[in-house]
Amino acid sequence: MENLRFSVDVDAPAQHVWNVMLDLDTYREWTSAFNEGSTYEGGWNEGDEIRFLGPNDDGTASGLLGTIVENRLHEFVLIRYLGDIVNGVENREGPAVGLHESYSFNETDGVTTLVVELEVPDEWADSMRGMWSEAIVTIKRLAERA
Repeated sequence: MENLRFSVDVDAPAQHVWNVMLDLDTYREWTSAFNEGSTYEGGWNEGDEIRFLGPNDDGTASGLLGTIVENRLHEFVLIRYLGDIVNGVENREGPAVGLHESYSFNETDGVTTLVVELEVPDEWADSMRGMWSEAIVTIKRLAERA
């Protein structure tokens, strides 16, 4: 397992960066770095199950299934993965089970430092590093546009 960390300073208040990252419309924009057509089902409240999905060529969806462990509004979100979804079928066993991902939003003088930290299986590390590097820059661009 590898621990990955990404950080970017965004010239916008934490509440706005939070909304850009988690509201479904803008979520779909920045997560195209992972899979064009990415979306989520579920909610961001503590205890909610959430499914992060991307379309497959055959019309099914694949992705990850998680639960929101912690949510401090406009400050912090912690996700624990419960499994993966392959061709629309949940699998609560496998390499994603028990891994964590978090988003921190720290605002100082109207600038928000967004920090994304995640645990990934070794075999996912290189691709996740590339996709998150693109995604976090897209979040910054979306949050700073007028």
